[in-house]
Amino acid sequence: MRDTRGHRATAWYRGLALTFAATSAAAAAALLAQSVAADGITAWDFAAVVLILMTTAWLSWGAAQSLVGLPPRARSDRTQPAPSGPFPPTVILLPICNEDPVAPMARVAVMDASIRAAGLDVDIAVLSDTRDPAVLPREREEFARLHDRIEGADRIFYRNRTDNRGRKAGNIEEFIRRYGAAYEFAIILDADSLMEGETVASMIARMRDEPDLGLLQTLPFVVGARSIFGRAMQFAASFHSPVFARGLARMQGRTGPFWGHNAIVRVRALAECCGLPELSGRPPFGGTILSHDYVEAALLARGGWRVTLDETLGGSFEEGPDNLLSHVRRDRRWCQGNLQHIRLLNAPGLASWSRFVFVQGIASYLVSILWGAFLIVSVLTTMAAPPPNYFPEPYQLFPVFPDDRTREFVALCIGIGGLLLLPKFAILTEAALTRRVTGFGGTIRAAGSVVAEILLSSLIAPILLMYQSRSVIEVLSGRDGGWPANQRGEGRLSLREGWAAGRWIALFGLAAATAVSWFAPSILWWLLPVCVPMMAAPLLIAATSRSGAGWFFLVPDETTPAPIVAAFRAEMAARQREMPARAVTGAEPSHAV
Repeated sequence: MRDTRGHRATAWYRGLALTFAATSAAAAAALLAQSVAADGITAWDFAAVVLILMTTAWLSWGAAQSLVGLPPRARSDRTQPAPSGPFPPTVILLPICNEDPVAPMARVAVMDASIRAAGLDVDIAVLSDTRDPAVLPREREEFARLHDRIEGADRIFYRNRTDNRGRKAGNIEEFIRRYGAAYEFAIILDADSLMEGETVASMIARMRDEPDLGLLQTLPFVVGARSIFGRAMQFAASFHSPVFARGLARMQGRTGPFWGHNAIVRVRALAECCGLPELSGRPPFGGTILSHDYVEAALLARGGWRVTLDETLGGSFEEGPDNLLSHVRRDRRWCQGNLQHIRLLNAPGLASWSRFVFVQGIASYLVSILWGAFLIVSVLTTMAAPPPNYFPEPYQLFPVFPDDRTREFVALCIGIGGLLLLPKFAILTEAALTRRVTGFGGTIRAAGSVVAEILLSSLIAPILLMYQSRSVIEVLSGRDGGWPANQRGEGRLSLREGWAAGRWIALFGLAAATAVSWFAPSILWWLLPVCVPMMAAPLLIAATSRSGAGWFFLVPDETTPAPIVAAFRAEMAARQREMPARAVTGAEPSHAV
């Protein structure tokens, strides 16, 4: 029976968010249009109005998502407690590819222990796509050691496939095709994922009790960050993400998200709906579908299955990048994968909201180009309509509000800043009222961390804008970025490495600031927050990779880590103490599948 009440709530939330985004974008465009209308609208003016309309719509949509997520869940909307009764056969899938094998096998060991402590009988399959001849023997040895140490290890499997077609999605598809009939549910993880046994039990019970549920996505919390960059991202994920995720769940309803890991899926639904083809043509727009998770969620919804995000499910964890360059490498793959979805917008039978999600993902990268274009057009319009005193005295070189155009430009900057800041301070208020700030050091410390995260995000935003713009240009020009292996555990970067990676951004920022100071000095002060971080890109890349942040960015994991996280750290410490005494055998594990 269709949940009409839930459908009406989803439609209401969507309408509210879309109305807020459209109204904010229209107001920004009207404000800018008013400022240029007196002198006659030029082609550059028209371009600026269109660009501010699109970019403000994007910012407003993000702000609307957080505002929709602010109200707490109603009592009837909460996750069902205390799973009981028989549990259908379930397998945990852990795909790995050219990883350092010690950490993934340690995760398997502690998850198996937690699952058994929860009274579950769940299989675990390590699905290897590793081809590196230096890594594969170590991977096999680590699994053999794991298998020998674990009680009842006949539930834990390993296989290394020789055909890597389809990458991660193909890896899982191959397992489902060969062994999926043995299971009703599959929990899909990443190599850096952790999940508590009680969370696994709750997810299985939820899938068992809701037969129309095809996929249930958890909100994984980032743990283990050490650097300034990593701890800031970890804080944002722990503090802000629950509210954003709640808003996302309310707006997406039955056509919720899949992020590729830390989720449970009904095997029959996955097998029936989610066989992914190779796209015709060459990469970057052809070949393997990189952002397969979005597509799989859309295909499940097309097949009539419900896809749901539940941010209240705890006990789900992952690791994040520890420096900006590691983040950028991941982001390059996500950029190519999202832009690939341009080819899927007209795929037959998809739900309208699934198509809208594709558009959001595409826009999340194209907006970097739009922001850059808006800044360029703003300079050009200022050059085309100089203030009366175009060559002022030296002490007047940078007047703050020389004319109506600049005043409107400043007003736009303030309004856009408000869309960025309002959600974060609203979430801070929500966390204080619900006492969620306790895990973040209390209200004062949490507020300081929010401000520090805003300042750090503001500094690195122009750098990320440049990297994302380059990624978009590369994809649109036909350059394939591939699927590089994740370099987990990357740490401190030297200033030399920062210069090698960011010098092109620094030189661009210097050239832009020089050009603006010469041709459009009236808006230089308002572009310095963009140009200065660009010029400092090598220093920021290196400095934010250092350990620290001190008093700021405290998260609950740093004071009271979850049992599964604490167990993993103890297991890793024990394995690292044993490592020097071990030799690589290269033997095939006895329990391979």
